[in-house]
Amino acid sequence: MVTLLTVGVGDCKVSNTAESVLATYALGSCIAVAIYDPVANVGGLLHFMLPESSLNPNKASQNPAMFADTGIPMLFHAAYGLGAEKRRLVVRAAGGAQVMDEYGVFNIGKRNHLALRKIMWKAGVMIQGEEVGGTTPRTVRLEVSTGRFWIRESGLADREMLAPAHGKGR
Repeated sequence: MVTLLTVGVGDCKVSNTAESVLATYALGSCIAVAIYDPVANVGGLLHFMLPESSLNPNKASQNPAMFADTGIPMLFHAAYGLGAEKRRLVVRAAGGAQVMDEYGVFNIGKRNHLALRKIMWKAGVMIQGEEVGGTTPRTVRLEVSTGRFWIRESGLADREMLAPAHGKGR
């Protein structure tokens, strides 16, 4: 029996229960980061809103998942607590669309994506798949039993974002 774990905006969840499916909905300028360890069977999903906790340190201390620079480390450490290992993680990301910012004044989606790339690069973590940018909101799901990562855009069918074969793309 599948257990759906909904990851809200500014939220992060990890699981090592095979029946778990982690899902987050309506990613606009926000970004979802999905991590999966195929050996430990640990999956995690973060839905962050903003690139840098320095924008609102008070909010960041209350809810680190709201920001890329505090939420991404939190996601990884929670997965490590369930037995995941950094070197085995398959990392995928989606979101970062330009919505409600028709003229690109704030560029929150682009800034979120840049923050994600910078944090991963500094940590020596490769992103194996990403679908970011555009103007369409996305919904994503991560199956903990298999590591399969699904994306749906408004009005379209679910499609799988395939991870590279083990050992490739690293």
